[in-house]
Amino acid sequence: MAAAAALCAVAALPGAATADPGDLPAYRTADGAKPVKGAASSSDGPRLAAGGTYTDTIQPGEKRYYSVELDRKSTPWLSAAALPEAGAEVGGAEGLSLTLLGADGTECGSEDVDFGADGAARPIAASVGRLDEPDGNCQQPGVYHLSVERVAGSGPDAPTDPAAWPLELRFMREPGLRRLESTTPPENGDLPTGAPDLPTGEARELDGGTGFNDAVGMTGGAWKDRLRPGETRWYRVPVDWGQQLVLSAEFGTARTSDETAYASDGVRVDLYGPARGHIDDAGGTYTAGEPEQVTAATYPVTYQGRYAYDGAVSHASVAGWYYVAVHAHAAVGEFTDGPVPVTLRTALRGERKAGPGYDGDPAEGGFGVTGEDREQAEKGQSADATEDGDGGALRLVGYAGIGTGTVLLAGLGAWTVLARRRAGAGAPDAGTGTGTGMGTSAGREPTGAGPGGWGPQPPRGWS
Repeated sequence: MAAAAALCAVAALPGAATADPGDLPAYRTADGAKPVKGAASSSDGPRLAAGGTYTDTIQPGEKRYYSVELDRKSTPWLSAAALPEAGAEVGGAEGLSLTLLGADGTECGSEDVDFGADGAARPIAASVGRLDEPDGNCQQPGVYHLSVERVAGSGPDAPTDPAAWPLELRFMREPGLRRLESTTPPENGDLPTGAPDLPTGEARELDGGTGFNDAVGMTGGAWKDRLRPGETRWYRVPVDWGQQLVLSAEFGTARTSDETAYASDGVRVDLYGPARGHIDDAGGTYTAGEPEQVTAATYPVTYQGRYAYDGAVSHASVAGWYYVAVHAHAAVGEFTDGPVPVTLRTALRGERKAGPGYDGDPAEGGFGVTGEDREQAEKGQSADATEDGDGGALRLVGYAGIGTGTVLLAGLGAWTVLARRRAGAGAPDAGTGTGTGMGTSAGREPTGAGPGGWGPQPPRGWS
């Protein structure tokens, strides 16, 4: 009864959804990620191994070096994700700059990513690769250097988050081709800017993840979720060769304390490729009393796209999981009372085609689309195959904020005390050997605390 009362109290808490951004779920780093410390000099950069994921931190204006060993044929993709605290004040020009250098200083590739005009603190990522170009630079096997620079805000009024940002680094290796037919990029034209023709069926509920590692699968169809102000939720879609992902994010109305208030660039969508390269982004003004629609798309997946100068084309040059990050600006919490509902309508355009003639298995490097991938997407599962039902069960309390956890613990504590009293009242005298044992088990420590439990990183869907 006490536990049931606690759940009722959760539902009745007024304005609990506008919890402090610091209460939002933290980005979930990859299982088994190894901590490293980037060096100030390229001569001292720690070695990153292919297939590995690593963590580090970086200060404003700092540049860190890492080293990698590359062979001749495969295509390495190196990425860095910056993970500022939700709600932190950042400038639109702040972000990351990645450069891959040869031992002789030749620049083999570079990419920048920033927070954009809205200045919303959220996970952002960039990716750089060394392309297979028979007559190009950086084709020799050997040791190369990756520099990751944190670009600070520019101008006297540009905010700069003074805190160190956690970094997640990943080294993916795509096998080379048995024969490279061409390095001429395709002529795709411009991406559509209007609202695409997308599925109109009833949306299925889905709990988005906190980042790349627990992003929840989607396929073509309609899906719905909810975001607290300052929160970013992540989804992933398997996109095969020849296919193009198009989607719209329809942000619904929410309870509001001011019908006239709005947040410019209050909602946005970012798309990333399988190697975590940034492809596209789109945003819109959010007013709690009116719905808002944001659309985004990728170019059709083609191998030669990597030779284009446009990152939107080059990062859509390999089949695999494509990532969708949906964000509600922290400023939305100033005039809303509750989460912002969002409906995602997605479609895969174009016929699936055979991939290029790889000299190896792309799946070993984390690329390509399998039948299991499509099944996970259809079921709305994350990388660890956690079904949507698990996340949905946590949604009952997920949007009420961390403060509701106190209510739940209090209710569970009352239930435990009540159970002990009942056990004490009905138990026989000591020595009879027929006691229930309730008093012993009730005093144990919770098994979920600490790493991997409900400690510093709450499970997906828990707020």
